[in-house]
Amino acid sequence: MSQQRRAGKLGHLDWRWRPASGPAHQRRLSEKIKVFVFDLLAYGEQLEHLKIDSELPYPLPKKYFKPEVAARTYAEHLEAWEELDRLGYDGVGFNEHHCSPYGLMNSPNLLAAAAAQRTKRLKLLIYGNLLPLHEPLRLAEELAMLDCMSNGRLISGFARGIPREYQVHNVSLAQSRTRFEEAFDIIRKAWSEEVFSHQGEFWSYKDVALWPRPLQRPHPPIWMPIVGSKESIEFAAKHDLPITPGLGRSRGLRDDIIRYYARCLAQAGHRITPDHLSLGISAYVADSKAEALRQMGPYHLYFNRTLFSHGNFTETELQRQTGYASAVSTDYVSPENRRAAQFAREDFRGLTMADVERQAEQMPWGTAAEVTERIIEAAESAGAGNVQISLNRGVLPHEMFMEQIRRFAREVLPAVQAHRVERVPLAEEAAV
Repeated sequence: MSQQRRAGKLGHLDWRWRPASGPAHQRRLSEKIKVFVFDLLAYGEQLEHLKIDSELPYPLPKKYFKPEVAARTYAEHLEAWEELDRLGYDGVGFNEHHCSPYGLMNSPNLLAAAAAQRTKRLKLLIYGNLLPLHEPLRLAEELAMLDCMSNGRLISGFARGIPREYQVHNVSLAQSRTRFEEAFDIIRKAWSEEVFSHQGEFWSYKDVALWPRPLQRPHPPIWMPIVGSKESIEFAAKHDLPITPGLGRSRGLRDDIIRYYARCLAQAGHRITPDHLSLGISAYVADSKAEALRQMGPYHLYFNRTLFSHGNFTETELQRQTGYASAVSTDYVSPENRRAAQFAREDFRGLTMADVERQAEQMPWGTAAEVTERIIEAAESAGAGNVQISLNRGVLPHEMFMEQIRRFAREVLPAVQAHRVERVPLAEEAAV
């Protein structure tokens, strides 16, 4: 079946990226919302019982790892991604983490390679490879292979990674940003130049011609997740890279990121569009808000109180002490949102069901009508043309995850995909 006929059958436009003539990243034919499912691929068995003084031990020794659970986890998630493809979702997203049950995606490129052979039209969002930790030419080669193997379905996200990953790979946190920027430069040279050479602080190459090259030209779309640092926002804007603004915990901080990003884009000679923004959103479809809380609430608590930031530190001030974050990394943030920008550990480790109930009042948890309305409202208020929906935070049983994929596809997906986001209102405010 042709791509055009298949798109018509699914009820939405063909949105494959075409060669770009102006901006650094490629533009879509349609501004209708594109719906990705972001999958953390957590170890498929709860480990709450192993906690000591409210924390899961780190490092978590081999004796607690069950290889049969890991094998089942991978098989179940690949089955889920096939279902996403069959039901008309636009893409699946996954990222890179190491040495933790938080996520078994040590190599997101291996996951993408497997998914490429199990799906036909689903975009593969690697969000993202941790550039400071790896040899960049090898990443350029693997990503070029993936783009060819998937017939041009790769979206290549690049990230710095959380502090835990630097301890695992024995890389200095103080070198994180300079390593990231140098690796980014190398990968783009490898993809785009006939023959390239590079003499840098961390890596050097002479007379290299990449084979294979990516199928998409000039290269696959590059996205960049932004937790909140000023320097990352400026880098993304300079290179005209789409971003995900924040972790979804604070709308105020999200809006501050978008405003600053829009100003930086303008200063670099670019104009923000809904194509530049992708929102991370946790959703759950049920017969009522109360039922959603009863069914999803315990898994949401497990994610926040046990899995999230296992073996890591999130606090901005601690990251500044290590050199990972600069002293001015959040000076663009409005006074009322500075508390959210601190990323205090107690905000998620001390979460209670009462807290979840309060949060859920503003979340897309509940009936299909409410979930649809809240997702569209979030996209409109941010001016985002893409959403990354989390349907499986906290290790849902496989049957429960699959039912959410199917129910969301039946009752929510068509309306969200049909909605068109035309503008970025926060950028208009910033320009006044």
